[in-house]
Amino acid sequence: MAIRISTQTMYDRNVSQLANLQGNMLRTQMQLSTDRRVLTPADDPVASARALEVTQSQQMNEQFELNRQNANASLSQVDTVMQSVSDIMEAALAEVVRAGNPGQGQSDRDAVATALEGQLNDLLGQANSADGTGGYLFSGFKTNTQPFALTSTGATYFGDQGQRELQVGSGRQMAISASGSQIFEQNLTGNGTFQTKADPGNAERGGTGIIAPGSVIDASALTGDNYTVNFTKDATTGLVQFSVTNTTDGTEAVPLTDFKAGEPITFDGLTFDIAGAPADGDIFTIEPSKNQSVFATIRDVITALREAGTGPTAGAQLTNALNTANQNLQNAQDNVLSVVASVGARQNELDSLDLSGSALDIEYVDQITNLVGLTTRGQIAAVSLFQQQTTSLTAAQQTFRAATQLSLFNYI
Repeated sequence: MAIRISTQTMYDRNVSQLANLQGNMLRTQMQLSTDRRVLTPADDPVASARALEVTQSQQMNEQFELNRQNANASLSQVDTVMQSVSDIMEAALAEVVRAGNPGQGQSDRDAVATALEGQLNDLLGQANSADGTGGYLFSGFKTNTQPFALTSTGATYFGDQGQRELQVGSGRQMAISASGSQIFEQNLTGNGTFQTKADPGNAERGGTGIIAPGSVIDASALTGDNYTVNFTKDATTGLVQFSVTNTTDGTEAVPLTDFKAGEPITFDGLTFDIAGAPADGDIFTIEPSKNQSVFATIRDVITALREAGTGPTAGAQLTNALNTANQNLQNAQDNVLSVVASVGARQNELDSLDLSGSALDIEYVDQITNLVGLTTRGQIAAVSLFQQQTTSLTAAQQTFRAATQLSLFNYI
């Protein structure tokens, strides 16, 4: 029994079929053009959810890469300034050595003091270096505060102890700045363990004793106490003698002993010597090393050069001041070099993190491709399917066209 189909029904069915065929073909075409198997979450909910997680991890990895670029730029700025600071300190050390040359007159010492004043200002300029974004490199978290200002005795620090950090990896926060206090103020005096000093009153007593920085010979015997070396002159024999008193606990570290210039004085794990001829009543002190600003160190030696007198006693006083400045400047330069080394180590770490980050990015791309993308096999299958769908659509269009042209009048 024949079923009668109306013209409208035939049109509706054919249009619906053509729309479906065309939609399938367009979807395959979209897969090929985007290189994605999953175009909407509905295509594969599980793969889409996992791909979203991987994409978020990939975006985080890209943010870490940007952070590493910013961190490297900041560290490069610090490194450049530290190199300049090291050069200035080296020049200042050379001036201190020059000031100690025999035969230097007051005009020569004034010239050295003037050179040191210039280097002090240069050092201040480097300490107040800008970070390129309107802030300061060495002010800690107070980026808008100029960190240092010169004073009559050194410089005042207006920043804080903070170090700015960036997250440069999934589990790595890296410092990208350095506190100005850490660089310019936290420099140990003396030999780094203890410092030796001549009492200012020695000049008035006519002594010409020059004390050496000394060294540690037995760290386990160190007390960390304060000491004084006291000189006396035997009224009968005329011999100069000394004793060492622990001023922290009041005990005697070295009993009264005949003094011999340049002979080591050793007690409680430390040793040093005193050259020259200390006078009756002269005093030298031994104290634990402490932090001192490099600005104060340079100020002290400038003052010593400007106020230097004449004669053996004044010469000994100046030599003691120059020896102290030389040691303290070397310590300050060592501190700067340790900052340079730390910056270099962090930059090397950034390079390593870049390599691992690049490898991770490739892994994320592969995971996303495997989850929602078209693999090589998938591309081949999609091309074949697209060709089949194109052929089917063309055939359906031609069939529909032929059907619409049918009429009973063709058979009359």
